[in-house]
Amino acid sequence: MRFHSFPQPLDRAALSVLLVALVLTLLLLWGGDRTQAEVRDFSWQNRDVGASDRAFILSFNRLMDWSSVATHLKIEPPLEGKASWSGRRFAYTLTQPLPYGQTFKVSLEDAVSVPQGKPIKPFQGQFRSRDRVLVYLGSGAEEGRLILYNLTLQQKIFLTPPNLRVFDFQPYPAGDRILFSAGERGEQMGFDPQLYTVTTGLYFNAPDTPRRQARPAGEISLILDNSEYQNLRFQLANDGSKIVVQRVNRLQPADSSLWLLDENFQPRRLNQAAAGDFRIAPDNQHLIIAQGQGLAIVPLEATNDESNFDFLPQYGMVLDFSRDGRQVATVKFNPNFSRSLYVVDIFGEHRELLTINGSIIAGQFDPSGQFLYVILTRIEGEGNYREVPYLALLDLNTKELFKLKDFDPQQELYLSLAPDGRTLAVDSVEGREIPAEVDNSDLYSETAPVNPRPRDLVELPTAPQGLPPPPHQLPAQRHQIWLLPLKLDQDKIVVGMPEPLAPGLQARWLP
Repeated sequence: MRFHSFPQPLDRAALSVLLVALVLTLLLLWGGDRTQAEVRDFSWQNRDVGASDRAFILSFNRLMDWSSVATHLKIEPPLEGKASWSGRRFAYTLTQPLPYGQTFKVSLEDAVSVPQGKPIKPFQGQFRSRDRVLVYLGSGAEEGRLILYNLTLQQKIFLTPPNLRVFDFQPYPAGDRILFSAGERGEQMGFDPQLYTVTTGLYFNAPDTPRRQARPAGEISLILDNSEYQNLRFQLANDGSKIVVQRVNRLQPADSSLWLLDENFQPRRLNQAAAGDFRIAPDNQHLIIAQGQGLAIVPLEATNDESNFDFLPQYGMVLDFSRDGRQVATVKFNPNFSRSLYVVDIFGEHRELLTINGSIIAGQFDPSGQFLYVILTRIEGEGNYREVPYLALLDLNTKELFKLKDFDPQQELYLSLAPDGRTLAVDSVEGREIPAEVDNSDLYSETAPVNPRPRDLVELPTAPQGLPPPPHQLPAQRHQIWLLPLKLDQDKIVVGMPEPLAPGLQARWLP
């Protein structure tokens, strides 16, 4: 008996699958990968982008013709930038800070992949820039209260209750909290504040951070009381990770030192005295302290390595750090009572930009680090000298100084530049108007003389060491906050008409 071998049903099925797979493999090898190119991830999708965010990334599922991506990428409203790429990732780096308070749409069509040159699947994305938000101290009927003004939403919020009088404050980098010093109102109240934090009601979901919901505005937490020590000056690190406070022992008034508070607000003595002003450096690891006739740079953490200490004997005050931390604007108090403005960079280069007979009150770098906004004073009058303040713009490359606004003589002037570099906030005493017109031909050429003639000099009283008088000790004056629109036009900054915002002082922009 002969038996014939026939494939079983299971064998026939397996053979069929193998044949189909072989055919598909041959077709794939012959024709290549026919999968349509598409954007797999957009790093700024539905995020709140701030001035510190400089580039977004588009990730693709396959290699692209990058020149076609750069050509067909559209951003509305337009944002100037530069394109770069690596592997399957395309980066677009902004060359100017993006304007706050806007929604942007990103689209990509007609770009092609390589090597087939097939068109990409159309992509649509969007992101928002942070809201334009100011925080300031109220004036008049709102004196001493901490107020938030959201210009994007046209919303005003009182962050502190009427029973607290706020003396000073600094925003956290996320914009969700404010650190402030305040005391209870009362007839016998002096300058004896405690430190608090208060929520702003905002939380900007930045790229590459976990998404969170904002907490309600006005939630106050006490972080440092005044039971054993009087709390004086304080500084918040740029990254919000630590606070340095100047404190005086109530039982031993000669015992004055700096204390460090970590993220859990646990105070720790630093064994470092500070009779004058101090700042936390941009690296968040060092302190810059005004000591006598110079600036000491010391590490926040204890070290036995004396090489970590530095001293800049020629300078007496720090005005501002550039956004990238590579430059610092400082003031030199000269023996002939003039003042010199210097910029020192991380390479140790010291550039003298300006010497005047008046005072250098404040200064702030623009986002690019190419300009410095300053509040200066000039000496007027014969016999009865007076200092007249004005707002000016200093070009750091040419050393040219352009006068922007004049103020009547007054003691308190504050300056704050918006993080996108498009608005200046200044305050003045109500009733003393800021000039409404800007005469572009009026260039206050204060670049001369670097070495003033002795007969042009007048001895000015030196600023007292210690704290400025708290707001409740100042004359009962009503302050007004003004906004000055700015526009960068062909490497020149044009100042628009000043606009009144609200009664208040010490206005500061949220990052």
